[in-house]
Amino acid sequence: MRNKRSITLAGGALLLLAALAVAGCGGGGNSNASSGPPKTASGATATIGVSNESLGNILVNSKGRTVYLFTRDSGTMSECSGACAVNWPPLRATGKPTIGSGANASLISTTSRSGGAKQVTYNGHPLYLFKGDSNPGNTNGHGLNAFGGSWYALSPAGDQVTSQPSSSGGGSGY
Repeated sequence: MRNKRSITLAGGALLLLAALAVAGCGGGGNSNASSGPPKTASGATATIGVSNESLGNILVNSKGRTVYLFTRDSGTMSECSGACAVNWPPLRATGKPTIGSGANASLISTTSRSGGAKQVTYNGHPLYLFKGDSNPGNTNGHGLNAFGGSWYALSPAGDQVTSQPSSSGGGSGY
């Protein structure tokens, strides 16, 4: 009888350990995870929002990707086309752009590109994505010189960010 009881206790202990191990494997998540795509006050995905990345608080698009200004642009007129626009795709809008938390609604607008497509602007700067940023939070285009000008992430005030990334993420050259 004693052997049978020892086996039952040992089996119960193993089940308990297995349950604890499985519980320990669940949903920890990524501690560096961004807060996700920017949202409007109503909870809809926003065209532009703010995310805290390696450069500090910067503007991001609806998918959490860093947006950039191009120093060669003159006012709201884009100077990036052809090969430039392939590497630095303009942030386009089909309707009125929307603002997420931390961004200033009075600074967002659109401008017409050649061909009539609408490009999102913020504080008068046409906005672009960078082909070299493969994931949300990447800032690989920040500080690059390409296509006759420099590229910078934007602060929520709509100014170019002058700091360098605090960790990995800055610059493969073009």
